Amino acid sequence: MTRNAILRSLTVMVLILGLLILPACSPQETTETPPAVPMRIAALKGPTGMGLVKLMSDHEAGKTANDYSFSITGTPDDIVAMVSSGQVDIAALPTNMAAVLYQKTSKNIQLLAINTLGVLYILEKGDTVNSLEDLRGRELFATGQGATPEYAINELLDKAGLLDDVTVTYKTEHEELATLAAAGQADLLLLPEPFVTTVLSKNTDLRIALDLTKVWQDAHQGDSQSELAMGCMIVNKAFAAEYPQAVATFLDEYKTSVDTINQDPVTAAEWVVQYEIMGSAALAEKAIPNCHIVLIQGQEMQPVLDPFYQVLFAANPKSIGGSMPDAEFYYVP
Repeated sequence: MTRNAILRSLTVMVLILGLLILPACSPQETTETPPAVPMRIAALKGPTGMGLVKLMSDHEAGKTANDYSFSITGTPDDIVAMVSSGQVDIAALPTNMAAVLYQKTSKNIQLLAINTLGVLYILEKGDTVNSLEDLRGRELFATGQGATPEYAINELLDKAGLLDDVTVTYKTEHEELATLAAAGQADLLLLPEPFVTTVLSKNTDLRIALDLTKVWQDAHQGDSQSELAMGCMIVNKAFAAEYPQAVATFLDEYKTSVDTINQDPVTAAEWVVQYEIMGSAALAEKAIPNCHIVLIQGQEMQPVLDPFYQVLFAANPKSIGGSMPDAEFYYVP
């Protein structure tokens, strides 16, 4: 074989060998993890904020994909101020307040999820009230006049034909009525959790007579008004448009939090105290099962909330901002 032929053969062999080993030697493709998106979340103390506590714990332990910061307050007006001024990206608050903010912010927020069903209970000293009919001719102490509790109980009494046969006497604050009940000065009353659990722990003569969430479901069987949906999550519309994946990740991590809290109220109660949503782990453990913490999102939200908003609108249009929210109110990615 000539020298040129040998060189050509060697060249071909080198080329072939190079093709064979090139994939192994080339740098492996790497998928970079996108940077965590900072997300500011505000929530109220009580049931609407309870669903977040595992997420808060996971974030503190560095286990979340998003970079969360949390603000917990006991005053709804604080949430309104933070949302209106753009200080938060996501907020947990009452469903009627979400509708009000939708109008107040020129539709710059959207409903992200329903996170709490009814938290209203009728307590009784004795065992005479087992249905709404048993309230006929009685005086019921309550709180929440001019707000969702009043509209909810009036709707139920009206459907039962009892609106003119039950005297509802309102106290200004939940704590005021809870104190009266704990002291034995109110024998029939309507209160939300976690005040219900607190009162029952202090006055063992009282019992839960009616869960208004179940009463609502029974009263609206056969039509679309099936849920007393009282708490929700909203999201800043511009934020959701800019960071849809971060919002989707939040909903996934939030669902894990909600599921864990419902499945393990003992551990959840410790987080509830840790993040100052309630002061007692023992009471939080008892309250959690009564708080109807859920996560309803996407296309499932509007069929649940629209009928409830219609009830509120009929009672007082201002309670939901003066008009029914349109379809754009609901965040459906």
